[in-house]
Amino acid sequence: MSAKHPIVAVTGSSGAGTSTVRKVFESLFRREGVHAAIVEGDSLHRYERAELRALNNAREARGEPRLSLFGPETNLFGELETLFSTYSETGLGRRRRYLHDKEEAAPFGQEPGTFTPWEDLPLQTDLLFYEGLHGAVRTQQVDVARYPDVLIGVVPVINLEWIQKIHRDTNMRGYSREAVMRTILSRMPDYVHYIVPQFELTHINFQRVPVVDTSNPFIARDIPTASESMVVIRFADPRGVDFPYLLSMIKDAFMTRANTIVIPGDRQDLAMQLILTPLIWRLMARRHGAD
Repeated sequence: MSAKHPIVAVTGSSGAGTSTVRKVFESLFRREGVHAAIVEGDSLHRYERAELRALNNAREARGEPRLSLFGPETNLFGELETLFSTYSETGLGRRRRYLHDKEEAAPFGQEPGTFTPWEDLPLQTDLLFYEGLHGAVRTQQVDVARYPDVLIGVVPVINLEWIQKIHRDTNMRGYSREAVMRTILSRMPDYVHYIVPQFELTHINFQRVPVVDTSNPFIARDIPTASESMVVIRFADPRGVDFPYLLSMIKDAFMTRANTIVIPGDRQDLAMQLILTPLIWRLMARRHGAD
């Protein structure tokens, strides 16, 4: 953690909704005049799309399990820790982009599924913002979780997470349903060992829970909407959280534990603004006090 060069990290698995939380933060940064250096977690994968596909095809041919994007074999955990460490000390670092589709790739004249060249972070930023799979990853070799000053987990219940991934990968990325199911199955060991443990280290978790039947996510025709969901918000340390204020501002919110508030799903953006804005204010006040 760093007073002068703070880090905000949003962590969650593929299809969990971290990109939605990123948009909330970007709106907050614009409104509050915060100059953030943004790093996408996908840019710290080890392999480009074609490389990983070829590698996994060869592994399948040898009867070996496929590699997932959740584990250390396919990610640059050391480089992520170095980025966080360097930024927290100096406000500097390097980043690149992963180009997911043709629209993202076109301005760079590259193919989808490739990385842009590494480049220096912008100078004189107010904070580093990370959104991806491993903002709180901890292994025997690295401890990324010790650096972020604000660490947010985005954790839908797993059936909803699978539904969101199936719909995204089939409708937006052109994968077959069978291919997406194979991916889900092959990545479960890494999910258990490298994704789930992060959520005991996060400062705040947002977990969306559908209130419609998702018992078989592989045949679901639609993603449950926000109005068909509740969001469970858990604070690791509830001290300083103004729960009466949140309950008064968010219609139909209620508390289930001393550190947990539950809200209607279509009020998640409002709740995030109410909860996260004071956190950013405090980070900026602490940063200016350290100058």
